[in-house]
Amino acid sequence: MTEFNLKTIGVACAIVVDLDHSILVTQRSQSMSLPLKWEFPGGKIEPNETVEECLIREIKEELRIDIEILKRLEPNSHTYPTLTINLIPFICKVIGGKINLAEHAAYKWVDANELLILDWADADVPIVKNCLNYLNQISATPQEIR
Repeated sequence: MTEFNLKTIGVACAIVVDLDHSILVTQRSQSMSLPLKWEFPGGKIEPNETVEECLIREIKEELRIDIEILKRLEPNSHTYPTLTINLIPFICKVIGGKINLAEHAAYKWVDANELLILDWADADVPIVKNCLNYLNQISATPQEIR
């Protein structure tokens, strides 16, 4: 099968940033594809759903928290052996709820300088780099996160 025959799915992901610029990351469970890889939480965009609606729904389903979307970052398309993912990231903040994992093995809040140390799902790697670039750009104006 060539990559031209592969299914492409749209996936929204949340780069949830705290006031101290800690970033929420989640670890895929053993039963998920790419087991135990780290990722930004999110999920597949359903028909008749905007990317933003998808992200708010997925984060509520997976983590039991409510988020506010602050900024859309550059998307990344990545081809795995069986499908292509168009990953669309958003900078977000928590506005309600307490994290309670529904699907993932683990979560943690990390400093930006720890992001590149984690074992990421391949599609997330360029998103991590774009996130770091964005955080470096706004570091002089942290009120943008609030």
